[in-house]
Amino acid sequence: MSWGIELWDQFDNLEKHTQWGIDILEKYIKFVKERTEIELSYAKQLRNLSKKYQPKKNSKEEEEYRYTACQAFLATLNEMNDYAGQHELISENMTSQIIVELVRYVQELKQERKSHFHDGRKAQQHIEMCWKQLESSKRRFERDCKEADRAQQYFEKMDADINVTKADVEKARQQAQTRHQMAEDSKTDYSSILQKFNHEQHEYYHTHVPNIFQKIQEMEERRIVRMGESVKTYAELDRQVIPIIGKCLDEIVKAAESIDPKNDSQLVVEAYKSGFEPPGDIEFEDYTQPMKRTVSDNSLSNSRGEGKSELKFGGKSKGKLWPFIKKNKLMSLLTSPHQPPPPPPASASPSAVPNGPQSPKQQKEPLSHRFNEFMTSKPKIHCFRSLKRGLSLKLGATPEDFSNLPPEQRRKKLQQKVDELNKEIQKEMDQRDAITKMKDVYLKNPQMGDPTSLDHKLAEVSQNIDKLRLETQKFEAWLAEVEGRLPARSDQARRQSGMYEAQNAPSVNNCAQDRESSPDGSYTEEQSQESEVKVLATDFDDEFDDEEPLPAIGTCKALYTFEGQNEGTISVVEGETLYVIEEDKGDGWTRIRRNEDEEGYVPTSYVEVYLDKNAKGAKTYI
Repeated sequence: MSWGIELWDQFDNLEKHTQWGIDILEKYIKFVKERTEIELSYAKQLRNLSKKYQPKKNSKEEEEYRYTACQAFLATLNEMNDYAGQHELISENMTSQIIVELVRYVQELKQERKSHFHDGRKAQQHIEMCWKQLESSKRRFERDCKEADRAQQYFEKMDADINVTKADVEKARQQAQTRHQMAEDSKTDYSSILQKFNHEQHEYYHTHVPNIFQKIQEMEERRIVRMGESVKTYAELDRQVIPIIGKCLDEIVKAAESIDPKNDSQLVVEAYKSGFEPPGDIEFEDYTQPMKRTVSDNSLSNSRGEGKSELKFGGKSKGKLWPFIKKNKLMSLLTSPHQPPPPPPASASPSAVPNGPQSPKQQKEPLSHRFNEFMTSKPKIHCFRSLKRGLSLKLGATPEDFSNLPPEQRRKKLQQKVDELNKEIQKEMDQRDAITKMKDVYLKNPQMGDPTSLDHKLAEVSQNIDKLRLETQKFEAWLAEVEGRLPARSDQARRQSGMYEAQNAPSVNNCAQDRESSPDGSYTEEQSQESEVKVLATDFDDEFDDEEPLPAIGTCKALYTFEGQNEGTISVVEGETLYVIEEDKGDGWTRIRRNEDEEGYVPTSYVEVYLDKNAKGAKTYI
């Protein structure tokens, strides 16, 4: 089968068909291009979806992914990224192996088609030109024959007429002969052109057209084969990523199979275990007896009427403890300034008081009296600021020692902090070792650098290490306290207030009890603690929102070193200058401030006070 033989007269239809074939190829290219765009869009949407549900760094959401179910979900998100990558690979391969190749092939195909049909039109024009020459010679031969026939008839007519002269007859005879000669010449020319046209026509239909059409046929078949190969490549490119996609799906299945409900349950225990013991039985309170109501261990109310009424805020909660302030802080606010200060050391040298002065034990007044004085004494209004700070601490801020958490959770947080500090120490030590090695290199090769230029950096790193070690020791001490290796601070506070507890046991037991006495780490006996905290916060905020921290009324210079080991006191070093925010009220203590967050009481005899006469509340000494 050959187009040159079978379709020798279908030049125009072949031209339309080949153009249609190119259009089909371009349509397929457009289809693949849109498929690549879909793959890219799908991959982008998958990545965005995976990113949207990824846990945020340094957030509570990241901690939740410790559970195996969440880890399986996280593995699914990660595998979705790889899954999206395979779709991007499909798009990339289709673009490079199909679209780019076919676009280049279409351009070549168009050029080849144009060349073939140009040759076909050229041969067609040549045969048409030969046909026109044949028609022209034929018409000329026909005209000459007619002219010769008319000239012969005219000669015969003149020769038969007796009235015509001999000369006219001769002239007519010569004219007839001339016409006959021209007819013969036209006949010869027509015969020659006809033979030539027949030859050209034979060549055209049996040689030129078959050859041209054969080339067009081969071109069209190559186009069909190329399109088939592209369709096959299209499928193969999809097939190539199937193993990787299968691995992604296998990993998702593996992650799903790794979900361990028992392990997740254990993690919930570790995350929320408080370490408290369940509460014991509640004692029966007999209201039928004509006696005062027995105060439970979870109440701050005094068994005496005045203590009970003084500790209620507007009667909103009966027997409610202070939910917004630590017990140690409360005890220090109520007791520390009223302890007699230690006498100044015999020598100003710190060695004279190696352990620092200690406030002697003194029998304290009942807590109700303290609180009454605390509420009514105008110079002591600063305590409300401490209470408000305690309230904000309870409502949102986290204390440095994590004392707001239950014991087990506090232990974990402290252990985590210790580990972080150890890592920072190791990092600083590595940096110090590197600087030391560089300094040794500079000492051996002075031309490389000045060794003394590293002394400042080395001293700074060493100072950072010392600071981090001190910080680590502080957190390790707190950790040891939680783990039971050291006495708890709450026990120390109870020992300090032991004499007062003996006088007013029902109320003080509740105030100085360990944080461990409440399962949730708070100081309430009811489930409505949060609402009570909000009520108290509102009451305090309404009255003290506009208050600023106590202004400094002067300065002081430490005459001796004082180690503030009791709650409410602050350590000072001999020669240190600090701000005075409250002068001695006659109890032997002066309240000072080192910075915004560090303030406390020191014995007045340990410091030399310089009061600002223009400061509000300052006394003028003569």
